[in-house]
Amino acid sequence: MICCCSVEDQVPSPTDAIEADRQEWENQVFMTLPGKRVPLATTDFTAVDQGNSSPKYVRVSTWNFPHTPRLAHDCHIPLIAVFQPFADLDPREEPVPVVPLEPHSSGPPRCERCRSYINPWCTWTGGGNRWKCNLCAHETEVTPEYFCNLDANLMRLDHLHRPELNKGTVDFVVPEEYWAVIRQRNDNAILHANAMNYVFALDVSAESIRSGFLRTVCSALRTALFGGTLPDNTQVDPCIPPESGVAILTFDQTIHFHDLSSEKTPMMVLSDLDEVFVPRSGGIFINPSMHRPTVDSFFESLPRRFEYTSVHEAALGSCIRAAEAAFAGCGGHLIVFQSTMPTVGDGALVGQPKETELHDTDKEKLLYKPRDTTWKDIGEECAEAGIGVSMFLGMNKFIDVGSIGVVASMTGGDIFYHPRFDPIRDAITVNSQLQRLMRSTKGYNCTMRIRSSSGIQVADHYGNFLQRNPTDLEFGVLDADKAVSVLLEHVRSLDVRDYVYLQSAVVYTTVSGERRVRTCNLALQVVELAASVFQFADMDAVVCHFAREALFRMGTRKMPVIRENLTEQCSSILLGYRTNCAITSRATQLILPEAFKALPAYILAILKTKPLKARHVSADVRNYFIHRISAMNVRSLMHHLYPRLLALHDLEDTTAIPDSNGTVIFPTTMRASHIFMEAHGIYLIDNEEAVMVWVGASASPQLLRTYSGLTISWPWISSWYLFTHLSFFDINVVCGGAAPTPSVGYAALRAGAKHSKPPPGATRAGVQVFIARQNLDAAELEFSDMLAEDQNNGNMSYVDITNGGSLSDTANMRASPW
Repeated sequence: MICCCSVEDQVPSPTDAIEADRQEWENQVFMTLPGKRVPLATTDFTAVDQGNSSPKYVRVSTWNFPHTPRLAHDCHIPLIAVFQPFADLDPREEPVPVVPLEPHSSGPPRCERCRSYINPWCTWTGGGNRWKCNLCAHETEVTPEYFCNLDANLMRLDHLHRPELNKGTVDFVVPEEYWAVIRQRNDNAILHANAMNYVFALDVSAESIRSGFLRTVCSALRTALFGGTLPDNTQVDPCIPPESGVAILTFDQTIHFHDLSSEKTPMMVLSDLDEVFVPRSGGIFINPSMHRPTVDSFFESLPRRFEYTSVHEAALGSCIRAAEAAFAGCGGHLIVFQSTMPTVGDGALVGQPKETELHDTDKEKLLYKPRDTTWKDIGEECAEAGIGVSMFLGMNKFIDVGSIGVVASMTGGDIFYHPRFDPIRDAITVNSQLQRLMRSTKGYNCTMRIRSSSGIQVADHYGNFLQRNPTDLEFGVLDADKAVSVLLEHVRSLDVRDYVYLQSAVVYTTVSGERRVRTCNLALQVVELAASVFQFADMDAVVCHFAREALFRMGTRKMPVIRENLTEQCSSILLGYRTNCAITSRATQLILPEAFKALPAYILAILKTKPLKARHVSADVRNYFIHRISAMNVRSLMHHLYPRLLALHDLEDTTAIPDSNGTVIFPTTMRASHIFMEAHGIYLIDNEEAVMVWVGASASPQLLRTYSGLTISWPWISSWYLFTHLSFFDINVVCGGAAPTPSVGYAALRAGAKHSKPPPGATRAGVQVFIARQNLDAAELEFSDMLAEDQNNGNMSYVDITNGGSLSDTANMRASPW
C-alpha cells in the first residue's frame, strides 16, 4: 500500500488533541475527585467540586505525583502547580460558597502548627473535639462554637451543611485580625477593609492631546463610571459598585488634583515633585453617582482645558506617589493613562538605550530591567499599601516599559499597550479593556501563601507580585485573569498509600469592602511507576512553567542560553519517557508520550514569542509581553502560543447560530500553518492579543458580500469598514455570540461561553481586529508570524524540527534521543 499522506499530516497535530478533548467534555461533567483524567486547559468544561478544587483554579504538571525524588528526576517532568484563585466559572457551575464568620469567633479554624485552613481532607478525632491537619498531621482542638458530634463514619453530623468540609474552593469571611498592616517608620498602620476606591491618573502632556489619547480616555471613563453606549452601540451598566469612591489626577510636568465635590471643579496644582502630598484635608474621593453632572462636565471639558498645552514632560513617578498619598489607609486601584516617557519627577528617565548595539551581548539583559531603581521602590510601596497599579500606554515613541512597567508587575496590575495610538482604530479596544479591567472578579490588598503536605515543599514562585520573604506573595490587586505558579520539590520519599496535598490561601478585600480568605485545596495520588506519572501528565501546566521560567531568566542570562535551555528541557522529558516507558523501541524511532505529543510544537511556539524570538524586536515590545505572559492563566497562554485558526469560508449553516436552547456550536480550529490554507479562503486567527482576518486574493466577491454586506471590490475593503459591517452570522463566529464587535465580544469564544451572553467585559476582551489582504496589507506579515507551525520569527518550522532540525541556534535536535 502506498501512503499518500504529506509530511505535515504525519507529525503530531496540536489541534487534534484539543478538538478531541473538547468533544469529549462538551456534554460531560467533570468530577474533581483524585484519580481521573483532567480536561485540557483549552477545553470548555463544567466541573463539580467534590473536595478538590476545579482545574480552573489549580492545575499541576502531573496528577499522579512521583513518590521519590529519584523517580521525579528520571521522568524529567518539573513538578508544577498553577493557581488561578479568582478564575471565571461557567454560568452552569455552582459559585464559590462563602462561609460566614462564626459569632464570637477569631476566624476560620486553622492548624496550630502550619496555620493551614480547615478543608475537606482533614479528619476528626477525639469524638469531634480535635481535627487532624492533612498537611502536617497535627491535631488541633476544636473551639466550643465550632464543635459538633461525629457519626458512625467519624464524620461530623453537620458535614453536609458546611461548605468548607465539602468544597475544595471556599471563601471565609474573616474578622479585623486579618486586616493588613503597613510597616511605617515610627509605627504600624492598619489598612481598613473598605469598598475599593479608584484613582484615575491622566497624562495631559502635548503628546496625549495631539494623538487624541486624552479625549478617548475621557469618553471611556464616562462610560465606565456611568454606563451608556460604547462606540459599537453596545449598552453597558456602570462598572463600579455604588459604595466605591473615585478620584481623578492629571499630570504633565506638574501634578493636578481636581476637587470633584465642587460644581466649579477647582484644580490644585502641585509643582513640588519631590515632596508630594494631598492638598485637600478632607480627601479627594467622591461618589461619582452623587456628583454625576460635575464629573460629566469635567470629562467633557478636560481635553479643551489642555488643548493648547506646550508641555511635553510627564511626571509619572511623582503622580503615582501622589495617588499613594490619596489612598493612605485604605488601598485601592490606580489606573494610569500615559502617552510619553516620564522625564521629570521621581524616577525620571533620560534618552533611549541603543538597542541594536546591545543585542546578542552580555549587556542585552539590561534592556529587561528598570533603568532607575526608583520604579522598583514605587512598586514595593504600592504593593505594601494595598494599591494595584494598571497602565494604559498610548504612545508614539519609546516609553520604557521595562522601567515603568515594573510598578504594574509588582502590584499585580495590568498593562495595555497601544503603540502609535489612533483613536479611530483603538477607541473601541480601550473601552473594552477598561470595561474588563473594572468588571472582572478581583480582590485588592491581597496576600497569598501556598502550603504543601509533609514530604514536599515549594521551591520557587513565578508570576507578577511582590515577594519579600520565601512564603508570602503580595498583590495590590489580583483579578480573574492572573495566575501564579510554583515549583515543587521532594524533601523525602512519599507513601503511595497517601495523597499529596496542596492549599493556596489568599487573604483579600472584596470590591464591596469585605475581608475574606479564599482557599483552593488539591489532593493528588502518589505513584511509584514512571508510566503512571506520564499517563496523567498535564502538558499545559508544563508549557506554562517553561514559558514563565524562560522569561524570568531574561534579566540574568543571555538569550541564546535561554533558548538552548528550552530545547534541552523538551528533549529531557521525551528522553525520560523513552528511557522509562519505551525501552524496547528502535533507537531511530520517534517516541512521544500521549500527554506530550505536541510538546515540541509548543516549545517552538515559546521560542517564537515576542520576548524570545531571534529577530530584532524593540525593548518596549519585549518587556510588555514579558509582563503579559508572566501572569497569564494557562488557558490564555496556550492560545497565545498556538493561535486558533478558523476557516470562515468553510463553515456550516448551523455553526455559531444559537439553537432553541441558546447553545452555540463553535467551528473546529485548524492547524496554524499556511500549508493547510487556500488562496480563495477567508481565515480568522486569534492569539489573545490580536484577531486577524486574512482575505485570500482569489476570494469570491459573493463570499465577501456575505461577510461585509456590501457590494464592493475586495481590494478596497478597509479593516474598519469590514469590521463594522459584519453580519449576524459572522458576529457569532467572531464574537462567540456575546457582543456585536470582535474587540468586545470575541472573548466569549475564547472563554467558551456557550449558554449565556455575558455583558461586555465579563470575559477577557479588548483585542484589536485587523484585516490582512493577501499581497496588499502590511498586517499580512504579522499574520504569517502568528502561524506557529511555519518557518518564521527567526526559527524553523514544526515539520523541520520533528525531522531532526534545530529548535535553537546552538542545540541540534538531530542528535537528541527523540
